[in-house]
Amino acid sequence: MTTYEHTSATRTLGSTGPTVFPLGLGCMGMSALYGEADRAESLATLHAFLEAVPDGTGALLDTGDFYGMGHNELLIAEALRTAPAAAREKALTSVKFGALRTVEGGFTGYDGRPEAVKNFLAYSLQRLGRDHIDIYRIARVDPDVPIEETVGAIAEAVQAGHVRHIGLSEVGADTLRRAAAVAPVSDLQIEYSLISRGIEEEILPTARELGIGVTAYGVLSRGLISGHFSRDRALAPGDFRGMSPRFQGGNLDRNLDLVEALRKVAEEKGVSVAQTAIAWVLAQGPLRRADIVPLVGARRRDRLEEALGAMRVELTAADLAAIEEAVPAGAAAGERYPAAQMAHLDSEH
Repeated sequence: MTTYEHTSATRTLGSTGPTVFPLGLGCMGMSALYGEADRAESLATLHAFLEAVPDGTGALLDTGDFYGMGHNELLIAEALRTAPAAAREKALTSVKFGALRTVEGGFTGYDGRPEAVKNFLAYSLQRLGRDHIDIYRIARVDPDVPIEETVGAIAEAVQAGHVRHIGLSEVGADTLRRAAAVAPVSDLQIEYSLISRGIEEEILPTARELGIGVTAYGVLSRGLISGHFSRDRALAPGDFRGMSPRFQGGNLDRNLDLVEALRKVAEEKGVSVAQTAIAWVLAQGPLRRADIVPLVGARRRDRLEEALGAMRVELTAADLAAIEEAVPAGAAAGERYPAAQMAHLDSEH
């Protein structure tokens, strides 16, 4: 695995957040929602990511306490425990909390009460085997609890030393302002990709106005625009994509047509479709601002190596124009979540 030792290989999450490697590793798929994962390969991928990040730079590991009902946090803890000390010191943990689950794996809502924040935090610290979490955020806004109360509870955890930075997830501009009025917010985690560009109109400008960074998940739209997904691919039982509107019927056909248009641009540059899509997101947080950190959901070392290669892709103005022509804003078919989950997105209201 290559170590990316170059001066541009850092980005800062907002005006108050940590300095991190330009790509973060989204760990959800190692435990949930994409079918069974290979545990040994997941651990090897986590180690490879830590190895790829230069010494002295934060290696952002993104998880949620509800990914596999704690499985993901325990997996990360094992990876950190078995990594060399120098690699372990780079790790920065970003944890989402608040999702309520059933034994069968269902989701029943979100709990953002201050006492719940303290409870979720205690369990995460235990599972991760750490004395603090670097960035802590509720996964979705609890509609029954003012965001000021939830953020205030995280701010108390910051004061106590159990959390380093406050984050948010999938919130709209108004909620972002209300939260930032309570305490400094390092970053907003939200879906952002070539085919999910809803943040550009209001949310991203508001985040920049407030000095809040963005950790962008879904940069490959759950593999849809990776260049590796095909119309006839069989999905494993429990794979989220089996319910995702963008992977259904005519929507899938339309979206894969967009991928083929993007493939032509990628081939002209001699890079992969996935690298082109990731490089596009990186380019939306240019060096003069550098406030967007894409999260790549690699579960295998080969996919991680491909994603890291996006950092070497330099997109010219002509390249960006060609990408925009291949995948225009708003061209994707289907919502990014099923209707029941879209209802939980403050960012879509």
